[in-house]
Order: sequence, then structure tokens, then C-alpha cells
Amino acid sequence: MDFTFTEEQQAAAEAARAVFANVAPDATPSPALTTGAVADDFDRPLWAKLAAADLLSLLLAKEHGGAGLDPLALCLVLREAAKVLARVPLLETSAVALTVQRYGDKELADELLPRAGRGELVLTAAAHGRTGHEGAELAVTARQSDGSGWTLDGVQTAVPWARHADHIAVPAHTEDGRTVLALIPRDRTGTTLADQVSTNGELLAEVRLDAVPATAHEVITDPAAWERLHALLTTGTCAQALGLGERVLEMTAAYTSQREQFGFPVATFQAVAVQAADRYIDLRAMEATLWQAAWRLSCDADGALPLAGDVAVAKIWACDGVRRTVQTAQHLHGGFGADTDYPLHRYHAWAKHLELSLGPAAAHEEALGDLLAAHPLG
Repeated sequence: MDFTFTEEQQAAAEAARAVFANVAPDATPSPALTTGAVADDFDRPLWAKLAAADLLSLLLAKEHGGAGLDPLALCLVLREAAKVLARVPLLETSAVALTVQRYGDKELADELLPRAGRGELVLTAAAHGRTGHEGAELAVTARQSDGSGWTLDGVQTAVPWARHADHIAVPAHTEDGRTVLALIPRDRTGTTLADQVSTNGELLAEVRLDAVPATAHEVITDPAAWERLHALLTTGTCAQALGLGERVLEMTAAYTSQREQFGFPVATFQAVAVQAADRYIDLRAMEATLWQAAWRLSCDADGALPLAGDVAVAKIWACDGVRRTVQTAQHLHGGFGADTDYPLHRYHAWAKHLELSLGPAAAHEEALGDLLAAHPLG
């Protein structure tokens, strides 16, 4: 079997590395020293560079000005973005755009996708429900108000980049138990945003919908649309966790190779080397399970389990693995790891944000067990 990436996927990763080469992880105030959000907006200059490099249109079809690549390419770019803690809505905009392209009607796609690919339009998704641990589609109700329109009511919490997004993808459930996906303009009548701040100091929002109207073409009624979007967001978050963990391990290797104790670099001590080796194994497991899930998303391949099984395995490794990696890094850095003039504490805060976004590993293990019970292997 050939596990190498295609030339187009590798080119996307190389372009991302070039764009992110000069991004400083400590360009904003430290979340440890800031009351409230670290910035009022995301990194607009970096967003413009991503658009100029055609990295915002990677997944879009050629008729919408894109390159027609797959989620594997997006995950390669997200991996590089996380290494520098890039403050851009790349995952959310790309995932929502791909979902609209696949499931939305032509009018909606023509309205949103070309502008999103050029960086003129920012998209985000409300994926966490009311508490962060319930089904997001259960937090909002959707009623057909007449023959063509819809009305949305409910609350979504911790919506990333909501203050700056032009459209928010909101999953909702109907009276007959179906799940629909509505693309709502941020300033639509009845939509209220309340500021929330994540552990990494980024501005989130609680989105409250009070009899918010939506036209027929703004609502995607295919139930697979939300399932697909949720899988894309989750797999992309796993890619971010991998990139962040790899950069943290690089920082740890560099520090322990230079820091001396009793006349020797601490990296030569067995206890230090074993801990670093354990985290390397975590990262390789995160990588293998990530690419399995991204591959299933990219080619719609059949497997012993549904796609949700591979995504669950990737989530289990990502949320546990990234936590263990940053904790070990803090330990091996000693007091220096808590120095707010050194960027490691920022990576720790971002890792906690990603871990909370993914949810507890135990919940994913339970979901995986249910899938295994329903689809016996062999």
C-alpha cells in the first residue's frame, strides 16, 4: 500500500509552510495575563495571505474558483497552522464551504463559495450545543413557517469566530426528528450574540436565536449535511491537535538538549528520554488515526465500521494525546515552561481549548463501543 500524499496535497502543505513561516505565536497578549479576549479580531493580514496563496479555496470545485482538493489536503494545512497557533477561521470556513458545495442548492453555493474562497466571506459553525457535550442539533428547533421559509429558535454556545463571521452554520432539529443545517447571516433579525472567552484567550460567542427567519435556499435539509460537517470539524480539530503536539515536542527536544544538569544535557537522562519517547508514540498514534479518518472523509470508502468509528478513534487519541504532550513538555521544561515570556504556556492553553472542543475521550470510547456492538467485526 502507498501511504504517501499526492503531489497536489504535498504542494498544499508546502504552500502552508511558506505562508505560516513568519507567523509569531506570541504576537498577541498572553492569555495568562489578559482579562477577557486577547484580541478583538482574528489575524486579518494572515487571512489575506492565505487567500492570496489559494489556501482558502483548496476544497472548492473549479467552477467556484477552487482547486478541488479533499479533506486530507485541508488537514495537512491545518497541521501547519497549529504549529504557529494561527488565529484564523480556516477550519470553520473550509468545512462549511465544502458542506454547502456538496449538499446546498446552486443558489446558496453561488452566493457564498466564490467569495469564501477569495477570503471576502467568513463562515463558521455552531457545533457544540447548549453545553458543549450534547448533540448540537438538539439545541435549536426549526419549523417551516410557510411553504418555503423556516423559523429557528434556540441557543448555541462557544461558537468560534462568531463575532466576525458573515454566516453561521446552525444545525437544528425539526418536529418530525429530522436534522437540517441553516446558513444564517450573523446580523439576521432575532440573532443575539453574547461574548465568551476560550481557555486560549480567543473570543467565542453564545448565539441565541429568537424566531430567526430563514429562506428555503438557506436551509439544507439533507440529514447527511450536518453529519458530514460535524465529521469535518472534528477531524480538522484532530489535525490541529497533531500539529500543536508536534511543535511542542520539538520545543521540548530543543530545550532538554541545551539544558544541563550535573554537567550533562538533561535529554541524556533516562527518565527524560523515556517521557519524550512516550509522547512521540502518542503523536504517531494521533497521526495514524487522523489520516485514517481524513482518508475516509476524502474518498467515502467503506470500512468495517461507519465513518463515525474512525472519527471516534481519532478523537480518542487526539484529546488524550495532546493533553499528555503539553503536560510532559511543561514538566520537562521545569519552571521555564510557565514563563509568560516563553511561548510554551500559550501552546498549553491552545491544547486545552482543542481538548475541550473534542470532548472527553471516555465519551468517544463509549460511542465507539456502541458502534462495535452494532457492527461486529469479522
